[in-house]
Order: sequence, then structure tokens, then C-alpha cells
Amino acid sequence: QLYRDARECLTLLSQRLGSQKFFFGDSPASLDALVFSRLAPLLKAKLPNGKLQQHLKSLQNLCNYCTSILSLYFPWDGGEMRPLALPRADGSEAEEDPHKRRNQLLSVLVGLVAMLGYAFLSGIVSIQRGGAGPAGRQPIALEEEEEEE
Repeated sequence: QLYRDARECLTLLSQRLGSQKFFFGDSPASLDALVFSRLAPLLKAKLPNGKLQQHLKSLQNLCNYCTSILSLYFPWDGGEMRPLALPRADGSEAEEDPHKRRNQLLSVLVGLVAMLGYAFLSGIVSIQRGGAGPAGRQPIALEEEEEEE
């Protein structure tokens, strides 16, 4: 039943797309992002049971749709992700970005400072000094003024 429903859904998507480049014309919409996020793994991944994948491959317009989005938004290597490290002649790996570690550390530090700043400014965390004033002294609270009628 699940495969039958999935096949029907793919067929309906294919009919709705027709010969258009995207579901709502010539420019992508949020529906295109959602549909692509479901179709691309189904089309590209190696699956133990390929029934649904074979049905998708038989719907040429959906295959072209995925391929065009991959080439448009992921142009490197035909939509395949590049490796983060390149192999060296001695068998070790060289990082593509020589400052990768520094950038990661800076990203973590900036995030930490931003979170701490938010915590202090929003009042989630506050610093209280102890023992600075006379014992038993309470902070003065301002009273609200009554509105005149």
C-alpha cells in the first residue's frame, strides 16, 4: 500500500510539473525546494529496494527537473559534493582551505560570545556582587506612580 501511494504521488507530481521548468513557472518557489529535497535522494541514492526509484526514473520530466536544479544550484562536479580534503602523494590528506581550523575556532568563539551576550542582555544570566555593601542592605525598588483619573 505504501509503495502504491508513493508511486501515485510521484505520478501526480509529474503530471502537475508537466513541461514546466518549476512547479509555478520559470522561477523556483518553496514547493520546488520541498519536492527537490524528497526527489533528489530518491533519484541519486543506492537503495536496497529500487521499485520506487525505477518508477521515478521512468518519469522523465521529474528526472530532468532534479538534474536541472542540481546543475543550477550545485554546479560543481555535476551536482556531486566535492571532498573536503585532497589526497597527497605520500598518502596523507591536505585540507583544501589552509585556514579551516582557524575559521572553525573563530566560528565557535563568535557563537559563544553571541550566546553569552544574549543571555546577559535578556536577563537570563546576571552577575551579582557579594559583600560590597553593608550587611542587611536591600536594593531600593522604585514604586510605580498611580495614574490620575
